[in-house]
Amino acid sequence: MKLEAVTPFLGKYRPFVGRCCQTCTPKSWESLFHRSIMDLGFCNVILVKEENTRFRGWLVRRLCYFLWSLEQHIPPCQDAPQKIMESTGVQNVISGRAPGGAGEGQVPGLVKKEVQRILGHIQAPLHPFLLRLFSWALLRFLNCVFLNVQLHKGQMKMVHKATQAQGLPLVLLSTHKSLLDGILLPFVLLSQGLGVLRVVWDPRTCSPTLRALLKKLGGLFLPPEANLTLDSSEGVLARAVVHAAMEQLLVSRQPLLIFLEEPPGAQGPRLSALGQTWLGLVVQAVQVGVIPDAMLVPVAITYDLVPDAPCDVYHALVPLGLWTGALAVLRSLWSWGRSPRVCVRVHLAQPFSLQEYTTNARSCWGSRQTLEQLLQPIVLGQCNVVPDTEKEQEWTPATGPLLALKEEDQLLVRRLSRHVLNASVTSSAVMSTAIMAALLLFKHQKGVFLSQLLGEFSWLTEETLLRGFDVGFSGQLRCLVQHTLSLLRAHVVLLRVHQGDLLVVPRPGPGLTRLARLSTELLPAFLSEAVGGESPGLRLGGTCRGEVNGFPPRAWPFPSLACAVRGLLAGRVPPEGPWELQGIELLSQNELYRQILLLLHLLPQDLLLLQPCQSCYCYCQEVLDRLIQCGLLVAEETPGSRAACDTGRQRLSAKLLWKPSGDFTDSDSDDFEEAEGRFFRVSWEKPRWGWGGGQAVGATLIWSVPLQLSQQSRCPDFFLFLCRLLSPLLQAFAQAATFLHQGQLPDTESGYTEQLLQFLQATAQEEGFFECADPNLAISAVWTFRDLGVLQQTPSPAGPMLYLSPTFTSRENQEKLEQFIRQFICS
Repeated sequence: MKLEAVTPFLGKYRPFVGRCCQTCTPKSWESLFHRSIMDLGFCNVILVKEENTRFRGWLVRRLCYFLWSLEQHIPPCQDAPQKIMESTGVQNVISGRAPGGAGEGQVPGLVKKEVQRILGHIQAPLHPFLLRLFSWALLRFLNCVFLNVQLHKGQMKMVHKATQAQGLPLVLLSTHKSLLDGILLPFVLLSQGLGVLRVVWDPRTCSPTLRALLKKLGGLFLPPEANLTLDSSEGVLARAVVHAAMEQLLVSRQPLLIFLEEPPGAQGPRLSALGQTWLGLVVQAVQVGVIPDAMLVPVAITYDLVPDAPCDVYHALVPLGLWTGALAVLRSLWSWGRSPRVCVRVHLAQPFSLQEYTTNARSCWGSRQTLEQLLQPIVLGQCNVVPDTEKEQEWTPATGPLLALKEEDQLLVRRLSRHVLNASVTSSAVMSTAIMAALLLFKHQKGVFLSQLLGEFSWLTEETLLRGFDVGFSGQLRCLVQHTLSLLRAHVVLLRVHQGDLLVVPRPGPGLTRLARLSTELLPAFLSEAVGGESPGLRLGGTCRGEVNGFPPRAWPFPSLACAVRGLLAGRVPPEGPWELQGIELLSQNELYRQILLLLHLLPQDLLLLQPCQSCYCYCQEVLDRLIQCGLLVAEETPGSRAACDTGRQRLSAKLLWKPSGDFTDSDSDDFEEAEGRFFRVSWEKPRWGWGGGQAVGATLIWSVPLQLSQQSRCPDFFLFLCRLLSPLLQAFAQAATFLHQGQLPDTESGYTEQLLQFLQATAQEEGFFECADPNLAISAVWTFRDLGVLQQTPSPAGPMLYLSPTFTSRENQEKLEQFIRQFICS
């Protein structure tokens, strides 16, 4: 039998992802883009053969790894310690001209020794022999553990051209999926001729012995004295040395890698305080004129399954020792023969200028309010109008050398971090395990036949590509599904039926939490705005045809609006019966806007990852437009009103008729006689787009005959699938509201989070909803309730103490909060 192959959208071309922001960096968007990027394919970085060396022969084929490591270019060691010692900031501290220096009672010689000690804690000279030996060993290890490590050659060429043309230092800002990222990314970029990366490591994740080894391989560590207060003499000296080390590194044009996310296993926000600290050093070096500019490159790395995935329990971050890491490597090699190997994909987004972003980004800042000011009056029923302002939600405190920056610069660093992380996440490819986990968890939790799963896996792959996101796999459909099920074999059950088909059933229990965590990688394809690529606008309904209509590159954030529409219909549809559209009044545009804004404000900032230059109100309009284009919402004319398409009766005012050319002081829309608002209805009857087969023809997507909806449930499956993508988070929030009258308060933040997690796990055992029994969801709920004013905190020696605010001590207000959250949940 001929097997069907999964082909990329629009033939052989994949959607390009990773364009920089056109609003904040328009010059970089135009000049630093490689025009022929899509003409280049992928390369497997760990596939080293005889052709990758300068030699040929049977002996070379057996020693190609060793010869390849000898041919890697490693720049000679520079006299970095002496230059750092002679820097202006360090000399001011040694001479006593700076506060806390030797002039305040300290001996200059002792201060000089202290500088050398702090510098030794930060970095060490590169060891070429150790680098080559480590590259050879790592290459062999990666070939045993991974099936391939894919890198787009066009993305790599784009970074090379930008670096050579600008002659500026390169700063790579990456996501953090695994502890292996810190050695895998430098290896990949060293093999592509980018040089030896200086990698910023978190001291909490490494033991002293492992830190000593990593520093010889290019690692950078922040000294503990840098986190002291500004008036401490040790803190002043450590910060001066850190600034000097960063300035010397940037002047020498050594590439730098900074992780913007917290290390794997850390409970808390997505943005890392340590990563923002190092990024703040780069920003300050550009501002003071040490270097004219720096090239920032968003980087992302995705795995089929993360090798060192943390256990599904709440635990503290344990430092990784040298022997512990060696034992982990041996365990990986031992289990290699018994388990299928995973695939890895490295993504390099378009570089952009830090100086250009700093100049343009400040103009995009507007007024902001806290979540308590925005949502609490609406939750309590005291107000119905959503304030016309943005949400202020910063979950990463300013620590370390970042405190030395002005408050405006600290805000710049935090928003730059979120901007880059948005670009990294939207450029990440969606792996096959994420697609499979989403299908099994949100659509077929009771089981699905393999023959049907093949078609829906192909459908969801096509939907992901259609929204301008790439996928990290290719090949024959049946082989892909079999490989993905083999990776998820611990969480699924395969049952053979008498017809010769297989029944795929997710394992009930805590394994659903793991599937929910994998499915979150699919959220950006439906929730966030994609950077770059052409997204076709589709007119849908029945057998339909979509063409490229010149829409700007955007992802289609359906889940927000799907849940918002569900929230509007929740109070209008009888809960005991099937959803029917007949008899339900029309939905006004103002109602939809309000519902979308309420949901956007409720969702955590680290999940939305909206660009700081993007307004929630513009985002709402784009969401509404996308849902109209996909056919879920249909514009409806109110009785007795003039048709919206009747432009012939619209009259222009006198001032518009005699308006001088180039005068844009008022809007044209203000002078049209328009009806108040627009009204929509939800279209249930038409077959839903995307559930039938289809094929790509040129730049036009022609769909075949769609599958008819089930007559038992008139609600489209696609609509419910989109709503359920956010169910784990919203269910965790709703159960956290239920837990308010059961929790023991006051308590520390970690203690109350542990209480809530135990409650989520106990509720999952009773109700079977294991998707929300996740430590990350528990802490997101606690922090969101703190921002909402439900929980208040006071400082204490044991840490911030949480207690219930007086407003929510009454059960009535607690029930209002729970009801507000549950209106968005689709069961």
